[in-house]
Amino acid sequence: MPRRRKLDTGVPWIELTTTDADWKSADPQLLATMLGEMQLIRAFEEAVLELAGAGLVHGPAHSSIGQEGGAVGSILTLRSSDGVNGSHRGHHQFLAKAMTHVSGGALDLQALVDTDMQAMLDRTLSEILGLAAGFSGGRGGSMHLQWLEAGALGTNAIVGGGAPIAGGNAWAQRFAGTDDVSINYFGDGSSQIGSVLESMNLAAVWQTPVMFFIENNLYAVSTHASEASADTRFSVRGQGFSIPAWRVDGMDPLAVHLATQEALERMRSGQGPAIIEAEVYRFFHQNGPFPGSAFGYRSKAEEKDWRERDPIALVARKMQELGHLTAAEAEAVREQAQQAMADAVAKIIENDPEREGKRRIKPALWPDPAVVDTGIRSDASELAAWTAVEPDPTAGTWRDVKFVEAVAQTMARRMQTDDRIVVLGEDVHKLGGGTNGATKGLAQQFGSERVIGTPISENAFFGFATGAALDGRIRPVVEFMYPDFMWVAADQVFNQAGKARHMFGDNNTVPLVLRTKVAMGSGYGSQHLMDPAGVFATQAGWRIVAASTAADYVGLLNAALALEDPVLVIEHMDLYGKADSLPDGDLDYIIPPGSAAIRRAGSDVTVLSYLSMVDHALEAVAQTGIDAEVVDLRWLDRASIDWGTIEESIKKTNAVLIVEQGAQGSSYGAWLADEIQRRFFDWLDQPIERVTGGEASPSISKVLERAAIAGTEEVVAGLERVRAAMGGNS
Repeated sequence: MPRRRKLDTGVPWIELTTTDADWKSADPQLLATMLGEMQLIRAFEEAVLELAGAGLVHGPAHSSIGQEGGAVGSILTLRSSDGVNGSHRGHHQFLAKAMTHVSGGALDLQALVDTDMQAMLDRTLSEILGLAAGFSGGRGGSMHLQWLEAGALGTNAIVGGGAPIAGGNAWAQRFAGTDDVSINYFGDGSSQIGSVLESMNLAAVWQTPVMFFIENNLYAVSTHASEASADTRFSVRGQGFSIPAWRVDGMDPLAVHLATQEALERMRSGQGPAIIEAEVYRFFHQNGPFPGSAFGYRSKAEEKDWRERDPIALVARKMQELGHLTAAEAEAVREQAQQAMADAVAKIIENDPEREGKRRIKPALWPDPAVVDTGIRSDASELAAWTAVEPDPTAGTWRDVKFVEAVAQTMARRMQTDDRIVVLGEDVHKLGGGTNGATKGLAQQFGSERVIGTPISENAFFGFATGAALDGRIRPVVEFMYPDFMWVAADQVFNQAGKARHMFGDNNTVPLVLRTKVAMGSGYGSQHLMDPAGVFATQAGWRIVAASTAADYVGLLNAALALEDPVLVIEHMDLYGKADSLPDGDLDYIIPPGSAAIRRAGSDVTVLSYLSMVDHALEAVAQTGIDAEVVDLRWLDRASIDWGTIEESIKKTNAVLIVEQGAQGSSYGAWLADEIQRRFFDWLDQPIERVTGGEASPSISKVLERAAIAGTEEVVAGLERVRAAMGGNS
């Protein structure tokens, strides 16, 4: 018979409940603040549901009625410098953090709402209704509530999407030497999501002061937790990541508060993350003013049982039992909260003169449609302090390098001059500079706090980088070993980093660089070889650079690191080992947005390309004898591309050939061709020609891989098509 012994993870997992002694010893001011904050949140949510019922809320109204105890109990002693973020159902968390900030964590129940508190309620309601006076100018609405001054980092419409960002904010807090913490709120439905579990692991590995607060309200829309997980004790997740966890009754705000204090003590002392699971209940359906029983997935008896555990009623009753409050005073608190919301609604809503008996939002309060596209990215004014240089190998003294050495040397120079820059990615700290040597020497020079090898979890570590960039005290440089891995982290790359600045009303900067390499020709197959330019070019908020020479790389990377936007820096394995050169000196110049380079002047056709395909284009031009003008784009995104140089060239040649290496489906040239014909149609004498790879992703087979990608031969064929369309003359 085999020997067997029961294993113990050794990780604390605690169920905490309150006793009468806890209530007796609780500070009366703490209990008063709990009651006041919950009453304000309840009244706020009731007002939102009433407006939703009247058709005045555009979009969803995910109320938190019934769940106030978890948010207030965990937030009311936080500092303004502590960060919180949450999910689509986040009004209560945002309001608790905002109220704590405004009041300093102590409410007077006799005068619940002062001028500052009323202003905050007004602005929050305006934001939820999409109005100009909201915290994000109405762009965020109900699901994207942010007030950075109060430490409200932004709620998130992507289920589980906020976990990596909160982890990144906490990472930045620790990096800055503070003992501030971050709390990420999510529900039972998020507890199975990869981004949450990856974030737990990364937070534990990095000892990051982030709390994962699980609001287990038993239902993800209408799906019961038991249908989604074999173990509905969601705090058990901590056992697998060596994270201590607490389970509490979320309808008991004092229990939540006491568990939070224990977790905060651990987090502030540098012991890493914590988990709290609070069992709560939303009194209404996922969205709108009806109970879940109206949709058949909950019984009225179940809802009645939970309503009898109302956290507001519990605190009011306990305060009365302890002699801190009378029944009349408790009712007065409720009335003050309701009056504050009545006042907030009155400032926004008026009778509709065109529909008898109906109300409308006052027309003057809507944002100006003209601002719809403002704030997608910075205006690049942050580059004004830099020297823009067009590298000229014929001027000054130059030294020989390989292209990949220029990558590492430029990164080292910037890390010397900016202590905020941190490099992270898989194996960047080992193997003599990662898998290709692009981070060579950085770990030895800057140490493990600034050159960080990550687990294989792109969603988590890119999300941490996004959270840190939004904080601003770290300027992350993330390496994706291959661009295809962006799909693993697509939510964090596109929904979070790319959209944050605009979505939150241009309140944020997102100084983040994502480096990756195109590896076509290396035999790594369909899931490692794509060119990401075409995908990123369709995503608002991202800038894109792609250098074909080492000297260009220096200027482009420097600009990318100086911008307050997310920037994709694309490299190519074919260029890494290429003998190249750099100007002597400290590599302190930039090539700013809007700076294409003409590699060969010509008059027959404008050839637009980037990365290693610039060299292929020049080879093809030499072979055909066509007098082509070869333009190295360098900046590829819509806002940064050099439309002036492109226009001038097209007006000279009246023909365009776009050259890229990758597959047709994710083609960068497809987007660019459409834009060119819209801008310069009158100057084109023939349809825009394109050179791309095939439809399929490159295969492992050397022969099939070559057949799937473009090279010099394909560019030659493209030039010949242009020549044929000109009648064979060149």
